[in-house]
Amino acid sequence: MFYSIRHLTKFRYQTPVSESVMETRMHPRNEVNQRCLTFHLAVSPRCRAFSYRDYLGNHVHHFDIPGQHSQLVIIAEALVGLQAPPPLPASLDSGAWEELDALVQDGDYWEMLLPSEFAKPTPSLLQLATQLNVRRREDPLTVLRQLNSALYSSFEYALKSTRVDSPIDDAIRTRQGVCQDFAHIMISGLRGIGLPAGYVSGYLRSAPPTDTTRLQGADAMHAWVLVWCGPQASWIGLDPTNAILASDDHIVLALGRDYSDVAPIDGVVVGSGGQRLEVGVSVTPVAS
Repeated sequence: MFYSIRHLTKFRYQTPVSESVMETRMHPRNEVNQRCLTFHLAVSPRCRAFSYRDYLGNHVHHFDIPGQHSQLVIIAEALVGLQAPPPLPASLDSGAWEELDALVQDGDYWEMLLPSEFAKPTPSLLQLATQLNVRRREDPLTVLRQLNSALYSSFEYALKSTRVDSPIDDAIRTRQGVCQDFAHIMISGLRGIGLPAGYVSGYLRSAPPTDTTRLQGADAMHAWVLVWCGPQASWIGLDPTNAILASDDHIVLALGRDYSDVAPIDGVVVGSGGQRLEVGVSVTPVAS
């Protein structure tokens, strides 16, 4: 499957600002089943963007716009080829937990096990984990599948119910949230039972409003979870917002410990007054 992606971000400032210093993480990653074939970043006012890879392997574009401007427009366009991941078994062998622990002990997984800014244990999370039976039982894959479905059933997807900097306790208290909250809650619970888990920022395939298979989170930035499940299944992507495994509908932009590592746009604006933000995302299948 090939996808044409267009991501528009527009900041309108009440009063002109004197400088914008920004970083973007909008360049799709190259993964085992994903290839970014073309990418173009356009910025207005025009400027020169510099690119580098951060320590997690994400593509980052950095730019500085000195001088007064009343709006900032960023357009990221990409063509991505994506293959569905191989099918998973129904469950793993009885020794899967021991195999996983042995590899974690000898490998470099600790960053995805330790608490992070938005994915850390709280009394509310521990209570929720007890309610959803998040503990070591059966095998890791069975626990992952059941938690993926349990979060979907226990929480309502509600736009604007939380902010980008909301702690997980807000969503746990109201049982409402967006994809970012679903991902942070799942990551926090999985790390608590020794499963390395990371945050994935990306896109879902867009679909017409009449499409009954439309996924929650389409036509916007989306987030899901990447979990190390041991040698029998390796890394697995799970989308608790939709109670599905990540598939060839999921385009990966960036990987991190939580949202703070992978914000699509981050930076500093020098000026005073408010701003208005407009965002538009389209992810369209194209012929090969």
